[in-house]
Amino acid sequence: MTQAVKTGTTIVAIEFDGGVVLGSDSRVSAGETVVNRVMNKLSPLHDKIYCALSGSAADAQTIAEVVNYQLDVHSIEIDEDPQVKSAASLVRNISYKYKEEMSAHLIVAGWDRRLGGQVYATLNGLLSRQPFAIGGSGSFYVYGFVDAEYRRGMSKADSQQFVIDTLALAMGRDGSSGGVAYIVTIDEHGTEEKVILGNDLPTFYNQ
Repeated sequence: MTQAVKTGTTIVAIEFDGGVVLGSDSRVSAGETVVNRVMNKLSPLHDKIYCALSGSAADAQTIAEVVNYQLDVHSIEIDEDPQVKSAASLVRNISYKYKEEMSAHLIVAGWDRRLGGQVYATLNGLLSRQPFAIGGSGSFYVYGFVDAEYRRGMSKADSQQFVIDTLALAMGRDGSSGGVAYIVTIDEHGTEEKVILGNDLPTFYNQ
């Protein structure tokens, strides 16, 4: 049953000075069949914390919903917004506890007043803060690109373009990634969501 709803996907997140940018494609596939062309794989965990979903669509969404609820309760208890690392730790703990039953890889990113913009990769028992992270089946096509193009201290606009270019390249090569690109930018001022249609994504070769 899990195999039937696994997603081929591309997810990416990057820190910039003052915030983060997350992005994902929108295609959900079951084997060779595309079952959803416009699924938003960027799920809010709190006001300024999001996660990007890959793996089994049902498993990843379930983890995001549980963490969203737990963060709401936690923020009421401490009477302030939760830290990004707290959200990432919750995701890591659930992923590790149910590693035999669930198949999901989530990237957690957001902004808090203590550490600013942060990106965390979570996989089973792993929790690692990184300047940028990529995941999903499309990531295998763009490791060279992100390693070559990433620069420390990138601006907000440069980071947004980095995410868009990464998604466009992956969606062009990976048959399990496609559709539209969802982009979320988070900083101290709030959250900005954007959808880029497939026809408006940049191209890097003659089609």
